[in-house]
Amino acid sequence: MTETATVPEFAVVSGAQVHQVLDGAEKQLAELIEAAYRLHGQQATVNPPSYFLRFPDRPSARIIALPASVGGEVAVDGVKWISSFPENVRTGLPRASAVLILNDQATGYPLACMESSIISASRTAASAALAADWLSRRGERPRRLGFVGTGLIARYVHRFLLGTGWDFDETAVFDLSAEHAAGFRGYLESTGASGIAVRESAEELIRGSDLIVFATVAGEPHVHDPAWFSHNPLVLNVSLRDLSTEVILASANVVDDVEHCLKANTSVHLAEQATGGRDFLDGTLFDVLTGALALDADRPLVFSPFGLGVLDLAVGKHVLDELRRRGELHEVGDFFFELDRYGQR
Repeated sequence: MTETATVPEFAVVSGAQVHQVLDGAEKQLAELIEAAYRLHGQQATVNPPSYFLRFPDRPSARIIALPASVGGEVAVDGVKWISSFPENVRTGLPRASAVLILNDQATGYPLACMESSIISASRTAASAALAADWLSRRGERPRRLGFVGTGLIARYVHRFLLGTGWDFDETAVFDLSAEHAAGFRGYLESTGASGIAVRESAEELIRGSDLIVFATVAGEPHVHDPAWFSHNPLVLNVSLRDLSTEVILASANVVDDVEHCLKANTSVHLAEQATGGRDFLDGTLFDVLTGALALDADRPLVFSPFGLGVLDLAVGKHVLDELRRRGELHEVGDFFFELDRYGQR
């Protein structure tokens, strides 16, 4: 007798629902991201290269597919499909939009289609906050925070830093757009941040900050002078392409995944091309989490996270499970229709 498999229900999860689950859960999400990094480091994930769809008539735009699979208690496959259209900012729209598809590991059937710009921003910010915590253990905890770039990702990173127990004496911002810098200052004021300042240049911000977050849309390096980092700050290189090879080579360097980070002309990829090797890399965040890598405080420390699809799946599965637990999952009962090989049912 042929065994009959059960087709899972398919759900559609809106951005409003994602926000409802994730808002205020920064500490829990940082712990979830740490667990996902540990699974990845233990080779309990599959995370192939990201796939870039580019457009000859729109060179600044791209859409990226991040397929992945996570084992352990997460136990889900899927893909994030995320677009980056920097020109959106001029019209008041966010740069990025995304969906996440989760697949059942037993049947391969899709479980859900989820709005994923919030998931993506949350996992990026949780990763940054997690790295800031672990990498700052090399010395005195930073008290002066600086943001280069003041968009949605910067806002989420700041929120996750606060939500995971950070507080700062000063918070500085720099953006090429005075309007965007002023808007971010307004956001900071609404959080009760102290010592808020808008800097006139990236150099001024970098020299005056102990923890620096790069969250720009830069396509190539624009920060070239290692002397700006002579005070050995911790740098969260979230946007990946701001720092020149000279700055990278003058710093200690930690990445989330070596093979993923050294691609697509990231700052660390450019350093590999310039040197012909990877000796400038000190290790991965997993190495830090497990104690395999100890970092001293006598150089700037740069963390470059390419962003792994397994992190999106871990957060997405958490949202799906939580909505199901609350009885708030919107399932599409007749989404799968042709389910009989011979059309008899």
